[in-house]
Amino acid sequence: MANNKSEHILNTSSNLMGFCLVVLTSLKISKYSTTSIIDELTGVETVFLIASAIFSFLSIRTIKENLSVRYEKIAENIFIVALIFVFLITFMVGVSLIF
Repeated sequence: MANNKSEHILNTSSNLMGFCLVVLTSLKISKYSTTSIIDELTGVETVFLIASAIFSFLSIRTIKENLSVRYEKIAENIFIVALIFVFLITFMVGVSLIF
């Protein structure tokens, strides 16, 4: 059955996009973005999250079952890549705060 993950991916992707905007804004305000690549990685992560949200939305709204399943798999794979970026960014922020 299709669409059993798409609603969760859409919700989580949109929430994480808000988190990315907070991180980007914080980096710009603190002028930390000129000395790190965290803001570039956060920008890339935001693009992955937007793509994941779009494909999960398409999966929910598509009538054809096989196309809906395909969109859901694409959204899931892109979302996993975005989660890897979340881990990397969090790790880099943590390391920069420690050292």
